[in-house]
Amino acid sequence: MTISGTVVFTGDSITDAGRSADPSGLGEGYVALLAADPALAGATVVNTGIGGNRLPDLLARLDRDVAAHRPELVSVMIGINDTWRRYDSDDPTTTADFHDGYARLLEQLDLITARVVLMEPFLLPVTADQATWREDLDPKIAVVRDLAADHGALLIRTDELLNARAHEEGTATLAADGVHPTPRGHRALAEIWRSAVADL
Repeated sequence: MTISGTVVFTGDSITDAGRSADPSGLGEGYVALLAADPALAGATVVNTGIGGNRLPDLLARLDRDVAAHRPELVSVMIGINDTWRRYDSDDPTTTADFHDGYARLLEQLDLITARVVLMEPFLLPVTADQATWREDLDPKIAVVRDLAADHGALLIRTDELLNARAHEEGTATLAADGVHPTPRGHRALAEIWRSAVADL
């Protein structure tokens, strides 16, 4: 993998990882780790993740936060908050609405760049109650997988791969609250992304 030009990573707090308080603007998560990877040495890496974002929030800022950078490659991870708000705020996003919104996202990305990487949303349940979220999240993951195939985007099976690691390493070591990665979790995300994108 050798990537030049501008690479934009966007999404929610998992991508954000404190970027607003970081002079580099990259945060302290997987994006910063990838920006330091030799394979991206010739690229300009931009992080536009925003904590708390759901799919409609990302759609609303796509021109400003993605298209304006004229990226060669865009990497997206969005969707866990579309599930989470059902359980903490009684504000659900139906699978149909998620599908329609994600399809619009990809239609717009197709106009911005030829290379799109989709990291499916993930959950590493740490409580029995949180495990019930899979009823809502799993259909949304299926949407991402189907639309990635339809649009020729590179799909990263983040949920599947992180849960496999959690089985071996322990869930809390990767995401203490089931959603936000620990430093070890961010390293795992960076490794997963690097491996998946290696043949681009």
